[in-house]
Amino acid sequence: MTRYNAPFEIHVHGDVPLREDVAYAQIQDALKPLWQYAGARSLAAAAESAYEDEPGIRFDAQEHVLQMCWTVPGDEDFRQVIEEACMGLNEIASAGAPIEVSFYDTEFDEEEAPEDEEARDDFMMCFVGPTPAAIMQVQRDLLVQDVVHIMERHFDASELNDVVASIDRLFNQRFDALVNSMQLGRPPRGHGGSSGHGGGRKPRHLH
Repeated sequence: MTRYNAPFEIHVHGDVPLREDVAYAQIQDALKPLWQYAGARSLAAAAESAYEDEPGIRFDAQEHVLQMCWTVPGDEDFRQVIEEACMGLNEIASAGAPIEVSFYDTEFDEEEAPEDEEARDDFMMCFVGPTPAAIMQVQRDLLVQDVVHIMERHFDASELNDVVASIDRLFNQRFDALVNSMQLGRPPRGHGGSSGHGGGRKPRHLH
C-alpha cells in the first residue's frame, strides 16, 4: 500500500551485472520485496521512481545490467526488505556489485529545527554477487579505492603499496575463515549487506 506521511524518502542506487541467461521474470521475482514494499503488483508497476528525474529500476537487456536509481517512501523496515532483495539478486548476478541505500528524513526542517537537533538521515551499503568471493572482491575494491583516495592527500600513490597489501591480507583472512566455515557445514548468508552511518545530508544520485 502507499505510505502516506512516511518518515523517510529511501533512495536505492546501483548497477548489478546479470547472467546472460537471466529473463525478466527472474528479475521481477528477485526484486519482489521491493515492488511489494512500494505497494505495486508487479515490477513494471513500481519501476518508476518517486522523482521524475530519476530513471527508476531498469533492465538493460543488451548489456545484461540491472540499473537502479529509485526512490520510494518508507520507514526503517526497508532495511530488511533490501536485504531480502539482495539475497534474490545473488541468484542471478554475474559479478559482485555494491548497492547504496540512502534514508532522507522527510520530517526534518533545517530552518525550523532547534540548533541541537539533527536529521535522521542514514546510509547503508549492500553487496550482491554470485558467490561470497565475488562479494568480498567488490568490498575489497571499494575499500582500497576509499583508503587510497584519502591517503593520496598526504602520500604518493607509490608509497601506498604496503597499505593495499595489508587490506588484501585482511580480506584473505576473512575469505579463509569463510571457506573453513563452509567446510564445517555453516554456509554464509551470502547477501553481504552491511551498513554505516553517513555524516550530513547526501544528494540524491542521478544517472
